[in-house]
Amino acid sequence: MAQDDKVMLGHGSGGSMMRRIIDDVFLEAYGSDELLEGNDAAVLPAPAPGQRIACSTDSFVVSPLFFPGGDIGHLAVCGTVNDVATSGAKPAYLTCGFILEEGLLMDDLRRICRSMAEVAKEADVRIVTGDTKVVNRGHGDGVFINTSGIGFVPEGVDLSGANIKPGDAIIVSGTLGDHGITIMSCREGLGFSADIRSDAAPLNHMIASVMQAAPHVRCFRDPTRGGIASTLNELAEQSGVEIVVEEELVPVKPAVAGACEMLGYDVLQVANEGKMVCAVPADEAEAALSAMRSSKYGEDACVIGHAEAVDAGGKPRVLLKTAFGGTRILDMLVGEQLPRIC
Repeated sequence: MAQDDKVMLGHGSGGSMMRRIIDDVFLEAYGSDELLEGNDAAVLPAPAPGQRIACSTDSFVVSPLFFPGGDIGHLAVCGTVNDVATSGAKPAYLTCGFILEEGLLMDDLRRICRSMAEVAKEADVRIVTGDTKVVNRGHGDGVFINTSGIGFVPEGVDLSGANIKPGDAIIVSGTLGDHGITIMSCREGLGFSADIRSDAAPLNHMIASVMQAAPHVRCFRDPTRGGIASTLNELAEQSGVEIVVEEELVPVKPAVAGACEMLGYDVLQVANEGKMVCAVPADEAEAALSAMRSSKYGEDACVIGHAEAVDAGGKPRVLLKTAFGGTRILDMLVGEQLPRIC
């Protein structure tokens, strides 16, 4: 093989080999004006008067690196864009740090970078600065990626889980469990006959549409690790309300439901990477639903429950009204059900 067909320790040395990987891989895939300047820091335009900055950072260590519906690079951009967007901000800039393992195929790295460029373009964000380190063979599992996102929050926008009030509708933007079950099936070599694919997607444009249609939306939250069960419990605790979910209203693809039943998983605790939960006043729920369903990533959006006041002496919690007519407490995920899903 040619010298640059695989990642070598020299690609992290700061010398000519690092220059080649920067020029031939990273800049080739998503070289923004800021990156092309070659400085140690990107100087970015300041937000308009009255705006605030939203910032988020995340690290991605998913295994396998490539899976139906995406890859680690696609996932990294989507995850950080969505985290910034939940604040009501318009994501604008991303930073990207790579930890590469010696021996990683350069073609795989190029494929990851192309994927990142494509989804960044779709989300209308720019990758403006980055970093590369190389670790010895056997110490990095191929590639780890850290991304940070910066966005600008318009004046007057104040979204928080603490804003949820009794009577608010709880909406989910689509079917649950797709990502977690996809990763599990790939990693364990499970051959499902149905087409199960990751739901990883940039949701910032959909969120902006919902904010315009439902101006009093309380909050957004993406139900990643721990699934929607953990997300709803966090929101209930944050706002001091009781959240009641109707099990029959929760959208789940039959193939995912079947896989969860076979594997013994609760789909409400399985990870998602392209879904959004939001709370809105009941009288704005239809407008929010319509806005979600107008996006290709929200076609299956539906109201799954509502918030209620906590009884005197009670504590915030999440209740699930089951398909059998009973009611049970929906707990957060305890332990690690699906390791390495992001």
